Amino acid sequence: MMQRKKILFVAEAVTLAHVGRPLALSASLDRTEYEVHFACADRYGFCFEGADLVRWTIHSIPNQQFLQALADGKPVYDAATLAGYVEEDLQLLRQVRPDVVVGDFRLSLSISARLAGVPYVSLINAYWSPFVEQEYIVPSLPLTRFLPIPLANALFKLARPLAFALHTIPLNKVRRRHGLPSLGWDLNRVYTDADYTLYADVPELFPPHDLPANHAFIGPVLWSPPLPLPNWWDQLPAGRPLVYVTVGSSGHGALLPGVLRALAGLPLTVLAATVGMVKLDAVPDNARVADFLPGEEAARRAALVICNGGSPTSHQALAAGVPLVGIAGNLDQFLNMQGIVAAGAGALLRADRFDETALRQAVEGLLATPAASAAARQLMVIFGNYRSSESFSKLLSKILTTT
Repeated sequence: MMQRKKILFVAEAVTLAHVGRPLALSASLDRTEYEVHFACADRYGFCFEGADLVRWTIHSIPNQQFLQALADGKPVYDAATLAGYVEEDLQLLRQVRPDVVVGDFRLSLSISARLAGVPYVSLINAYWSPFVEQEYIVPSLPLTRFLPIPLANALFKLARPLAFALHTIPLNKVRRRHGLPSLGWDLNRVYTDADYTLYADVPELFPPHDLPANHAFIGPVLWSPPLPLPNWWDQLPAGRPLVYVTVGSSGHGALLPGVLRALAGLPLTVLAATVGMVKLDAVPDNARVADFLPGEEAARRAALVICNGGSPTSHQALAAGVPLVGIAGNLDQFLNMQGIVAAGAGALLRADRFDETALRQAVEGLLATPAASAAARQLMVIFGNYRSSESFSKLLSKILTTT
């Protein structure tokens, strides 16, 4: 009997997305061919219910520390943190002895996998690729709290190259300690450095240029947590459009009450997921609320999705052919929404300028615009042409037959 190959997934558990994406790919692997291991911080245990894999616990910085760094525009990691990650990675790699390691935002694998001599596959979004052109918009930062957005945006465009360069210093410093060459001042290169880089996106939204052979688009990787449905799930009012709302684990939970108020007077049924980020003192009559909801199924039932603009929920919406409103805060969310807005399938609002009237107008506008629904359905067809699990499995086969 052929010995199964060991595949180790390593997730940086600073948001649920970085755990859910590799979990979805790990579940797609044939267990007769692969022995699957999964390492992440022990804070999303509910995600692993029924998962057929070997779990390992590693350290990740606290979620709030990660979100605060994004909000302040500061580097997420310092050199000491990344050095500690590398040592922990190396210990894990020695214990598991994988044939391939797959990382989702575990930047330290850029060092540890190479030192251990293990082929390294990175999962990331295409808008962070050095081979995708971007128009950068100022995200929610301290300067946007007191400056007009046009002025803040102009200052951000001037400062961004230097700010991105500062973000590269910690990893490059640790690389040099281990005798590895610097990756330079390009943050996009730091984020995507791997033996094989897989983009969980479609090139139709983020067109690449000069893409290397070891970089590939595999399409959206959809995932919902394995949780029981709320008791009201099959008792929703009929005859009214349904709007699915979720703040996400990297969203602005404090905005959810305002979102619900904005929708309260509209002839809609609202399904809202708090992701455990906010407690509601009052729930409007037209809303149903739970901590978590099955995002893919909720999107399929919806006429519109409202989220933080990040890729996990926006991909669920577009895979269902549903337009969306993204209330973006961090740069990742702004970058993702730019592609969606350019395709005509959504509207972008700023979290730091949240206004209930503006949200209500955006919702009414999208629901009344056939072109937005048509654009979302067109992207649904494009998404359907990609099979992320099949592409991932083919890459593993290729790696394992050439190493």
